[in-house]
Amino acid sequence: MAQRAHPIKKVEPGSIAEEMGVRPGDMLLEINKKPVRDVIEYRYLINEEYIEVLIGKASGEEWLLEVEKEFHEDLGLVFEEGLMDRGKRCVNKCVFCFIDQLPAGLRESLYFRDDDSRLSFLQGNFISLTNLEREDIDRIIKYRISPLNISVHTTDPGLRVKMLGNPRAGRALELMPKFLRHGIRLNCQIVLCPGLNDRHRLEKSLRDLVSMGRGINSIGVVPVGITKYRKGLFPLKPFDGDDAREAVKTVEKWQKHFLARSGSRIVYAADELYLKAGLPIPPFGDYEDFPQLENGIGMMALFKKQFDEEFEKTAWERRKTRRISVATGHAASGFIKGLAGLLEKAAAGLKIDVYPITNKFFGQTIDVSGLVTGRDLINQLNGESLGEFLMIPGNMLKSDEGVFLDDITVDQVRQRLGAEVKICDVNGGKFLDGIVRGE
Repeated sequence: MAQRAHPIKKVEPGSIAEEMGVRPGDMLLEINKKPVRDVIEYRYLINEEYIEVLIGKASGEEWLLEVEKEFHEDLGLVFEEGLMDRGKRCVNKCVFCFIDQLPAGLRESLYFRDDDSRLSFLQGNFISLTNLEREDIDRIIKYRISPLNISVHTTDPGLRVKMLGNPRAGRALELMPKFLRHGIRLNCQIVLCPGLNDRHRLEKSLRDLVSMGRGINSIGVVPVGITKYRKGLFPLKPFDGDDAREAVKTVEKWQKHFLARSGSRIVYAADELYLKAGLPIPPFGDYEDFPQLENGIGMMALFKKQFDEEFEKTAWERRKTRRISVATGHAASGFIKGLAGLLEKAAAGLKIDVYPITNKFFGQTIDVSGLVTGRDLINQLNGESLGEFLMIPGNMLKSDEGVFLDDITVDQVRQRLGAEVKICDVNGGKFLDGIVRGE
């Protein structure tokens, strides 16, 4: 493989690289006389107690650095490209793809369909296995890229071909037992579409997955998201209460089976399914080590646990009358109103208004807070007396930026509503602190 130069964006303060004179703008050229293809290879190559690192300086010089370190110690380099390579695009045409349901005019990055095993390992993205070539499979096994997050959806090969719109989708499932044999652990996702892969088909998928043996870390069952932009797409039915109750019933039946068989529940239903079914969220302990938290599974149980712990530590006292507003999606609004009621009882003089925001942008079938847009927030709260400040959850915004999905900024929301806007992490303890102490 030819030498590849990887631009260095940042050097962590106090790191090995900083101590050896590496600076932003330099290039990583080789490690141990080998070119570095991507971030997976980089991580593999630096896991030694002695390495030689070839750096290209901005001046044109090349420095060969001899590094002695702890085996797993990082060099402290941050690269311009997170993968140190281009992300792999998805080649499927899934009937439930959310990106196909986006309106035109959003930021370009939202339309990128990734299906990259490296992002599965590094960021928890789910992959379909349909675009893995022999070299990719060998690298996963060689570098022990584990756990892998797999979008299974169904174990019926013919149905999977239909759902993913890819003739390779059925046979791609054969890779799962191969990875398991090589010690690669798998987290599986099933996006449940009423009338397609639910009910007895869901039963079959869960039965087939457990039959693969140990190494299936978790199985997440989440409802399909349907926006109003589905003209010309495969006709999908949104979840109703009966569909959600049936899905939860199936999941909980298999949880008991797995728990008796292996000591772990393994399969979990998304919080959204419990809410749509009108059922209580399971207790904190039922989620074990929260293997699919980023998939919206167990978030509310964890949030309540964090809230309760902070609640018990708080010294409550009477304060001056205060009024706070909180905006969220319809799905979680009842849950948030319950917590707000507890705070109002404990902190005399505190009044909390919870505003469920109807998703006009994507359509009312989308009711989670993470897809609320700035435009809907402005239109529905304009003219409301929001009190001391308006609190919104951080998952409404692009990571590390104050920008909503529709490119409205937090500052624009502040200006249009004439109110202070505070952003809170999706954390029950921080939610309590933000309300009670303004932190």
